[in-house]
Amino acid sequence: MAQRTYVERIDELAKKMEQLEAQKKALEQKQKEEERKKRTKRLIELGGIIESVLGRPTADEDKIRLLNFLKKQEANGKYFTKAMNDTKVSGDNNAEG
Repeated sequence: MAQRTYVERIDELAKKMEQLEAQKKALEQKQKEEERKKRTKRLIELGGIIESVLGRPTADEDKIRLLNFLKKQEANGKYFTKAMNDTKVSGDNNAEG
């Protein structure tokens, strides 16, 4: 059997590199899609929480109201950030009694 030439071996490696690059790209796209789905789910859940607290469906005007409220809370002492970064969940207060 004749040995393959350097050119043939280089071509073969180049093809393998292309295949690996395509696989890498496909995996990266899959990862981005998965992250996008997780983010969308989180946003939907947050919207559901807001509606459950309000006791009604949200309207377009609510976006601005919520944004302004949160900005005001931050300007007055970063209350929202402090509440969201608190390691203790406020719903557990009943267990302390």
